[in-house]
Amino acid sequence: QVQLVESGGGLVQTGATLRLSCVVSGRPWRTYAMGWFRQAPGKEREFVAAISLSGGSTDYVDSVKGRFTISRDNAKNTVYLQMNSLKPEDTALYYCAADRQSYHRTWREYDYWGRGTQVTVSS
Repeated sequence: QVQLVESGGGLVQTGATLRLSCVVSGRPWRTYAMGWFRQAPGKEREFVAAISLSGGSTDYVDSVKGRFTISRDNAKNTVYLQMNSLKPEDTALYYCAADRQSYHRTWREYDYWGRGTQVTVSS
């Protein structure tokens, strides 16, 4: 069974930095394209960032370009989201997702999901 576990969220002030992690486990092991999504109270779940199986391609929503960086370490079965210059509007529950073939901007197309990690940015 494939499992995704996010960590690294917290309560921080405007301008702070957080690094989210998502560890993928399951047998037999395979590499997945990975994505990050977020959902704030009363809002729709939105795409944040994605990375290809090899890490050679990435994609970001416009609102986080220049501030967030997605990366992966396949030897550790882990994908990261480096979040710099955090703003109150970044406050949300952040989810990671995995797909066997490619990444997407639409959450419904992913094969597996984690339970999320909360990021709260105070003003």
